[in-house]
Amino acid sequence: MAPPLPELADTRNTFEDLSGINSSAYANPYDALIEACEGSPPQLQARYSTHRSTRNAQQKAKLLSPEFSGLIIDPILERLMDPSIEPGFKDFRHCLVFWARPPPHIRSLVNKIQQELLTLAPKLWLMPLPNLHLTTFEITHSLTQPEIAAIVSNLGKPTAETMTDYTYSHKARLIKPMISYDGAAFALSFVPAAGELLPPKGTSKVEERSQEDDNFTYHHLRRDLFNIASKTGVSVDSRYVVPSSHITVGRFLTQDDHDTPEKMVTWIKKIEELNAWLEEEYWPKEGGKTREDGQWIVGQERGLDFREGTLWYGGGNTLRIGKGF
Repeated sequence: MAPPLPELADTRNTFEDLSGINSSAYANPYDALIEACEGSPPQLQARYSTHRSTRNAQQKAKLLSPEFSGLIIDPILERLMDPSIEPGFKDFRHCLVFWARPPPHIRSLVNKIQQELLTLAPKLWLMPLPNLHLTTFEITHSLTQPEIAAIVSNLGKPTAETMTDYTYSHKARLIKPMISYDGAAFALSFVPAAGELLPPKGTSKVEERSQEDDNFTYHHLRRDLFNIASKTGVSVDSRYVVPSSHITVGRFLTQDDHDTPEKMVTWIKKIEELNAWLEEEYWPKEGGKTREDGQWIVGQERGLDFREGTLWYGGGNTLRIGKGF
């Protein structure tokens, strides 16, 4: 008989909205933040920034606390990477999502960050570059394959086409890359753009992006996908709807690289150094030029990836990929 699984990583690692918004009263939880911000891109960006900076500060305090008892090791990933723990083990959590796939310049940036962190913690599990993804919209998670198949059928092909192609005509821009982290994983996070370094509408070439184009933010995209899916009668059961747009970069598989307070101090110092580098090199600066490799227009290269299966670590099966630009 197989040994029981330890407590899953996600049950020990809560995702609380730290932007100051309570979405519980809204049928579409994304409406809460948009309404509170009156749809203003600068305000939405500020809320996303508050969420990630507050969470990083919280996690830093936890990881450096004298009461810190160790990293959160994912028992499922552990078994998948080391079959000797439980021979024949398979991930049982089937999910249904719409992923945004990062374009080459963002994958390249993630690779640089992964290699830097690996020098300090060689036993990290790193997300393979082809598997990188931003979960733009999650319909459900942790179900069986037949349950997922039934939801796919209920959603229907026309709706799946509409949702995967949506970013072709609704282009949300993400900027200001920063490493977000906790005791289980680390990610490259972004915030919605708010017109930074773009010309006003009508003052540049027709095909160029203008400040007004940023009025449709990443949070608006998430809201719209929720509305489109909900109209089919499908029940949406996302793990979290917090104001975050992040790509998981890696996870912890062992305590070894962080098993002393000194090692943890060095780890966090490294992340903070990388974040200072990211801000200096990749964030927009007043009077500067737009650095294309520091921003991501969701839908670049390909549209959304409608995906099902055991995809927690970047796996699963694609049902449809939308049209890119």
